[in-house]
Amino acid sequence: MHKKSIFLIIIFCFVTSGVWGEKPSNSELTDQAIKAINGGLAYLAKEQDEKTGAWISNVGYKLNETYRVTNPGKPHVGVTSLACLAFLASGHLPKQGKYGENVRRGLNFILSAVQPQTGYITKHGTRMYSHAFATLFLAEIYGMTGDILVRDKLEKAVGLIMECQNSQGGWRYEPIAMDADMSVTVCQVQALRAARNVGIRVPRKHIERAIYYIQRSASTSGGFKYQALPSELSRVTFSTTAAGVAALYGTGVYDDSLIEKSLDYLLHPPFDDPHPDPHHYFFFYGHYYAVQAMYMAGGRYWDRWFPYIRDELIRTQNTDGSWYSNVGRVNPTAIATIIMGLPYQYLPILQK
Repeated sequence: MHKKSIFLIIIFCFVTSGVWGEKPSNSELTDQAIKAINGGLAYLAKEQDEKTGAWISNVGYKLNETYRVTNPGKPHVGVTSLACLAFLASGHLPKQGKYGENVRRGLNFILSAVQPQTGYITKHGTRMYSHAFATLFLAEIYGMTGDILVRDKLEKAVGLIMECQNSQGGWRYEPIAMDADMSVTVCQVQALRAARNVGIRVPRKHIERAIYYIQRSASTSGGFKYQALPSELSRVTFSTTAAGVAALYGTGVYDDSLIEKSLDYLLHPPFDDPHPDPHHYFFFYGHYYAVQAMYMAGGRYWDRWFPYIRDELIRTQNTDGSWYSNVGRVNPTAIATIIMGLPYQYLPILQK
């Protein structure tokens, strides 16, 4: 199909799917859910930095179950991308919709963070997690607007992801790494999938290598491990399992025995791996991918899952519209708002 036709189809689907903030027909979105989404968006808009257009957060990295801060209180590439995706998920585009100006300013910050020589999207020491979310955001923006400037930056960012895929077929925290893990790999896979959806060239070999890595990360007892190698040392968790299923779907694998086993793992996690605590970043990270996995699986999985996570997020939302985790408020608020807004079906990457 011609690239221009792809853009027209995506934009048509976006425009005709509803108006900003309107409750979709046959939706799982209750009035309480819509109120919660709108509260989350209002909080994010209020927290946007006036000077940079970014969202401020501590730059750092996951360390076991904690978060080590390396650069406190900086304009954050990954958090800004997630905040902007939250607005897109509820139908707000640059200069369009109630929060269109917030998206435009966030987009300008992300574009300014693309390193001209390498395509690495980074500032203040942010790493490959942030690069992937920023690439995903640019791909969604390009698919919705066809902005040529965005395409140029997007192609560079995608090029870096492909260049950094290692011999195992996955990705790690830094651009060049010998090993890989599921949490970083799923982000890169979804960024590549979004880019392919809008006509950016991603050779099939990169997808096939990613599939190989994801499948090697599967546990024989169900679920996905944090790392494929060394397999005997790697743990299986709710969050990595959700990421593994979402990653398979992102590579275009929809019919695989691993998927059903892992979906059942998510519904009934073993006693020693319960659903994460609702105020830990593992909760938001895990459910960000779990809700996508259940949505793509559909049927009994989606029917059971979305009401659960919707009601849990409504229950834990703060009075100011935010959600809280051990990494602050903006990051979990953006993720929670994306999760709850999924039935709007505005984001092309979340459309079946």
